[in-house]
Amino acid sequence: MAPGCFLDTNVLLYAVSADPREVAKRDLARDLLQEDDWTVSIQVLQEFFVQATRGSRPGSIAPAEARALIECWSRFTVQAITWEVLQRALDLRAAYPLSYRDAAIVSAAEAGGCNLLLSEDLSDGGRYGSMDVRNPFRQLA
Repeated sequence: MAPGCFLDTNVLLYAVSADPREVAKRDLARDLLQEDDWTVSIQVLQEFFVQATRGSRPGSIAPAEARALIECWSRFTVQAITWEVLQRALDLRAAYPLSYRDAAIVSAAEAGGCNLLLSEDLSDGGRYGSMDVRNPFRQLA
């Protein structure tokens, strides 16, 4: 994958999925995460931790394991959530039919200099601000 690509939380979550219905997605996510040139945000890493360790999640992982993965992924470019990222997220939220959470992901991707966002949650082929979205799992559904 070319530099300038941002990963949404769902890519990280599929990498730890224990759901037998998600084996193909898990394998693809793990393959993607072998590369080093991704960008993620603090928000993505926070969401990963919360969701991956949630007790009601089938196959949840221990907090120490989630932390070790986050530390491993610190080799990626990690975009901070700054005042400017927040303000841009609010603008995107007003301009597009996005939740604040999704607008903050798009804003962080823009701030990180990315031009492509890999996400299963946003519309595959969609464009939000300067960000193009692609669902890396679309052919596996």
